[in-house]
Amino acid sequence: MPVRLQEMAVGDSGRVVGYGECDKIYRKKLLSMGLTPGVEFSVTRYAPMGDPVEIQVRGFSLSLRKTEAQALLVEKV
Repeated sequence: MPVRLQEMAVGDSGRVVGYGECDKIYRKKLLSMGLTPGVEFSVTRYAPMGDPVEIQVRGFSLSLRKTEAQALLVEKV
């Protein structure tokens, strides 16, 4: 069942299953950063105020703002 990235805790692993309502240009940006459907990632940390969130994907760390993270639909693995 798809959830939002913000609903996951530090240490959780997940898989990108799709994208929510977002601009096509922004979707292309996410794809170019390696967040393609089916890719697995783990939540590394949240900033003290909860924004941004850092994930480990394809061997590198990626920080996403809340608004960017809302565009991702993920499932826990």
